[in-house]
Amino acid sequence: MPVGVSFKDIAWVEFANLDDNGKIITDAVKGLSTTGIYHADGDGEGATTANITGLEEKGTPQYANGKTKRMAHGSQTPSLALTMLDMDGSVMAKMKGYVSDGKGGYVLSSAKKPHVAIIVASFDFEGNLFYDCFANGEMIEVAHNHGTNTNSEVDYNGTFEYDALDPLGDTVFIDDQGVQRPYKYYYSAADGFSEADMRKEVFGGYVAPTGTTVPKS
Repeated sequence: MPVGVSFKDIAWVEFANLDDNGKIITDAVKGLSTTGIYHADGDGEGATTANITGLEEKGTPQYANGKTKRMAHGSQTPSLALTMLDMDGSVMAKMKGYVSDGKGGYVLSSAKKPHVAIIVASFDFEGNLFYDCFANGEMIEVAHNHGTNTNSEVDYNGTFEYDALDPLGDTVFIDDQGVQRPYKYYYSAADGFSEADMRKEVFGGYVAPTGTTVPKS
């Protein structure tokens, strides 16, 4: 079943940190949770916007014999701009690469950025789920904005930028020509769709523990 291009709501966003081989880190200290996945849907927590750019590059015309003969296309360079409501601070620190001094302080590590995988799930107008998937990338937080309360409360929600990279696993996000891509989408109404298989690919071999279920909405 082909997917439409209209969406009406964010269902959820999931994150995972991966090792240098593209495998999910299933450790509550080094990873984002004991299962490796962080499902951002806690008390007062969730995504308010998830804007994706760079899915395709506009073609450059190639001319011959006074005619436009073909188009040259650059590589995909997907980026995700996220606004999160009450995002768990320790989880976000791990994704950005900040390290704790054990005394309440956090500093950006001079080591390389963590490998982060993300799934953004949204509803279409039929109630099906559309999943924007990134199997590897880097997360940054450019700025904090603060304001004083007056007769109205002044709030600031965390804004984050994520730049997708090619997946680390050789068999992840391969197209019909055998070329690896930095982005893939899944659609819940498509024939053969499996949410478990999707997570296994995006999150570096993730397998849900027995009896574990992840909310679908």
